[in-house]
Amino acid sequence: MKALVFDGGIRLADLPVPEREKGQALVRVDLAGICNTDVEVTRGYLAYRGIMGHEFVGKVEDADDAGLIGKRVVGEINISCGECRMCRSGSPRHCERVRAMGINGWQGCFADYLVLPESNLHVVPDSVADRHAVFAEPLAAGLEVLEQVHIRPADIVAVIGDGKLGLLTAQAIYACGHRVVVLGKHLEKLAIARNMGIDVAFASDFAGQVDIAVDCTGNPSGMQTAMAIVRPKGTIVLKSTFHEGSPTNLTPIVRNEITCVGSRCGPFLPALRLLEAGAVSVEPLIDAVFCADEAVRAFERACARGSLKILVDFADRR
Repeated sequence: MKALVFDGGIRLADLPVPEREKGQALVRVDLAGICNTDVEVTRGYLAYRGIMGHEFVGKVEDADDAGLIGKRVVGEINISCGECRMCRSGSPRHCERVRAMGINGWQGCFADYLVLPESNLHVVPDSVADRHAVFAEPLAAGLEVLEQVHIRPADIVAVIGDGKLGLLTAQAIYACGHRVVVLGKHLEKLAIARNMGIDVAFASDFAGQVDIAVDCTGNPSGMQTAMAIVRPKGTIVLKSTFHEGSPTNLTPIVRNEITCVGSRCGPFLPALRLLEAGAVSVEPLIDAVFCADEAVRAFERACARGSLKILVDFADRR
């Protein structure tokens, strides 16, 4: 099978189809999305080596559960042991021995086939197209903010960052009836949010205070912006991941008694319901679709400044 591999450099490799173990499913990948975390992996994040990628939609080819075979699925990226203290307490995403697809200790989805535990898979509704279903994982990550933070009716939420994750997170919060403003640097990206009915502003010009600031910048500077705009006793939610940070003066957090919340993966079922209902719009976020044979070029495009979502079509050769 074809696979996009990182081993100090990015290359397209011919590898054997993976073999599933008991309780796992073999999935034929149809479409995969490139995330900023994938880019950070190539810069040294978690020192990962292997097949990259963690956003996908595909069809189950083999599984212990016969009812899954032939189904279109998306998949949660965290593989837990099921036995440690965190797993037993109901927090398998924070398993003491957790592995993450294409990020840490588990082969990724930029390949013709992948293997995941059956419990990680979610069946995609028939009405949701592949190029929309592939957004389930990052949309779920955006919805995690609502799982972690109580947003009151009068609260104003600022999503800092007008990239892929910022625009998805803002939509997720807005779709649930909350007041959102997207702060960014790019007129064309802010226009995407504005066309969805979401308020926007240039981050450099925004002088207001908000109740909740969500950092989706993928840059250490996002924290500084969040500290500057959140009101005393407000909340900062950090969703950015990057290989190396920079020194930040955290005194404003202490002085203003700010609550800081780390936020990562989120719930897939609500994400799929939003996609099925058409409550979020992902089509404007698709920058380009590359065939699998051009996966290296796709990754290079995803690394380009200002890029939105780049998809890789692994079904194009079939």
